[in-house]
Amino acid sequence: MGKQPNLYAFNDISSLASALRTYVVQCQNAGLERHGMFKVAVSGGSLPATLAKALLEPSKGGAEDEVDFAKWEIFFADERAVPLDHADSNYKLLKEELLDNIPKETGQPKVHPIDVKYLDDVQEMADQYQETLMQSFAAKDSVKLPIFDLLLLGCGPDGHTCSLFPNHELLRESDAWVAAIEDSPKPPVKRITLSLPVVTHGTKIAFVATGAGKKDIMKQIFDTEEGRSLPCGLVNEGGGDRVSWFTDSSAVEGVGFPRRG
Repeated sequence: MGKQPNLYAFNDISSLASALRTYVVQCQNAGLERHGMFKVAVSGGSLPATLAKALLEPSKGGAEDEVDFAKWEIFFADERAVPLDHADSNYKLLKEELLDNIPKETGQPKVHPIDVKYLDDVQEMADQYQETLMQSFAAKDSVKLPIFDLLLLGCGPDGHTCSLFPNHELLRESDAWVAAIEDSPKPPVKRITLSLPVVTHGTKIAFVATGAGKKDIMKQIFDTEEGRSLPCGLVNEGGGDRVSWFTDSSAVEGVGFPRRG
């Protein structure tokens, strides 16, 4: 048995947000120390609202609580093939919840949305997004996989994460950094997603899962053999103790896996 992921459970969203902020700032500062930037991938769903709650609070002072958005480079862990102002766009969600509310004086992150020129050709969109990653991660030296400082992910009620769905052939993709999906079991059907090796290669990987609606899938992921083959389970397996789950108590009710903190 390899190293285990870290499962943190909090009584309420405020406590979760506070702990998530501390964790994200630690990842940010480690990234800044490594290469002067903080390279982060973000998913959609309920995550951007929780992120906003965590990151938009005024700093308490000190480097361990200072969010330096001007040094952030934000990529999307997955995105739907829709215009950037469409209700299904992860970019729109992050923009409305977080990006539009970052105080101008703090400096703004560099954000990489999809190129909407390719809405009708999802494979080309995936290729172009991979090219964007290459310009950031492999500009000087060729690398087999990009190494994000942090990936911030959600967990679907079926155990999917990014746009990697249970039993889908994309889970076996081992070469591409960014893959196209044209048969998503959840609408919209056309999307792009980071591949599983890119996700599990991250320096740190964080899931945010809240609410009683998550408790059945959380139990499956953490307490059953079958759950280990779900996309979230595969990230746990591949990332080991580089993976941390930030949950509220209702999401882990009945989960037997030991919690930390």
